[in-house]
Amino acid sequence: MGGHMSAIRLSNLDISYGDTKVVHGVNLDIAEGESFALVGESGSGKSTILRAIAGLAPDWTGGISVLGQARSHGVDRAVARQCQMVFQDPYGSLHPRKTIDATLSEPLAIHGVGNRGKRVEAMLKAVGLDQRFRFRFPHQLSGGQRQRVAIARALMLEPKVLLLDEPTSALDVSVQAEILNLLKRLRREQGLTFLLVTHNLPVVSFLCDRLAVMRHGRVVEVADVDLLRSGQLVEPYSRELLAATEGRAGVIA
Repeated sequence: MGGHMSAIRLSNLDISYGDTKVVHGVNLDIAEGESFALVGESGSGKSTILRAIAGLAPDWTGGISVLGQARSHGVDRAVARQCQMVFQDPYGSLHPRKTIDATLSEPLAIHGVGNRGKRVEAMLKAVGLDQRFRFRFPHQLSGGQRQRVAIARALMLEPKVLLLDEPTSALDVSVQAEILNLLKRLRREQGLTFLLVTHNLPVVSFLCDRLAVMRHGRVVEVADVDLLRSGQLVEPYSRELLAATEGRAGVIA
């Protein structure tokens, strides 16, 4: 990858919940500007990896670095500036009694960033929301609009890396494509790196450059997305996963 810096590097990463080890010896190197997917069944450990990178899974060993900076255990404000997460359920992740304006201003306030009003207006525009939503509450928005707000909040500090945990699976199929198109555009406009967790392989085909297939907490294969599109993943388990999803209607043709 030439002189590109790694956006995310995981070295020999083990993650446990209590006495149960759920991720085993994962090594991944995601280049700056890349869109990378972790795929696998529920319980394969893929979301746990995102949580560890975001600082939400405290019990890990090995190395996690973001843009060349090793992250510490617990809250790491330097990493938070550069790396933000968008969750699956935009309703659960937004505070019900805070206006959209308050939600978007909050990270700026915490990190001492000024000119908040202008930044909020600009970000609403960037995610395709009308300014009239600014002083509304989450329950006054549709699921797709709430997910746009969640993406806007994640981008308020101008991070370079977005962690996306099933960002469209809670949405209606018609809205999923809109959000995926938005993510694709934002990635291009802001030079973002994506690490996406999903079980939806059409989403991977649409949004990503490479993918890692996970099973029981281990990476079984890393491949270019072209191999996914042409059905040429190497590992038997990867092919099983592909066959299982081809039976379902893809969100995106």
